Amino acid sequence: MTLARNQLISIDDTPYYHIDTRCVRRAFLCGKDKYSGNCYEHRRKLIVDRIKQLASVFNIDVYAYAVMSNHYHLVLKVNSTEHWDDKRVLIECSSICSLKPLCQRFLDAEHLSKTQLEMVSLQTDVYRKRLIG
Repeated sequence: MTLARNQLISIDDTPYYHIDTRCVRRAFLCGKDKYSGNCYEHRRKLIVDRIKQLASVFNIDVYAYAVMSNHYHLVLKVNSTEHWDDKRVLIECSSICSLKPLCQRFLDAEHLSKTQLEMVSLQTDVYRKRLIG
């Protein structure tokens, strides 16, 4: 049986992790597929660029990586986002997903009531937790 990520990972104990992911059904990530003859080598740069982009958004250091024909490995260090202010958290999250409308209004510097600012702060805490775990 699989376990939830929050039961497997403890940033307090260690921020370093080795992860890997594999393709299924003989699918090729990169390289030349000897069964179909198709070449997927062009994907390697796209994968590396995406890893770098996501690492910057999630405040993760990539210590090592290997992109192979049907899988890749990453050695990562998860950094804390506690020193980031609410605006930085929202900006980083907005680069990979749509924000709640109230949070977007906050980023757009619209005038918000005290209650709305509290709601933004609560939602930002949710985003902050997602950025590290």
